[in-house]
Amino acid sequence: MKKQQVVVRRDGSSRRSSSSTSSSVVRTVRYGECQKNHAANIGGYAVDGCREFMASGEDGTAEALTCAACGCHRNFHRREVDTERSTHLMIDL
Repeated sequence: MKKQQVVVRRDGSSRRSSSSTSSSVVRTVRYGECQKNHAANIGGYAVDGCREFMASGEDGTAEALTCAACGCHRNFHRREVDTERSTHLMIDL
């Protein structure tokens, strides 16, 4: 299972003061079971049973977007995003 984390930071105050707040959002992206319909061309519905995306290659390569288990592109796998928010108070001394 390959996880990706994205951190977004924002400053909560735009005016000058002795204290300010900042908040950060951490998103963890995980790709679950494959949802590709392999029988779509004959009007049916059949999935291959792949339960989890596993990248075929290193990050930054074309192979990183192909699943090693089923051979499908990452977009066919269910995307699950976990979001964590935190707020920090910074005080200038």
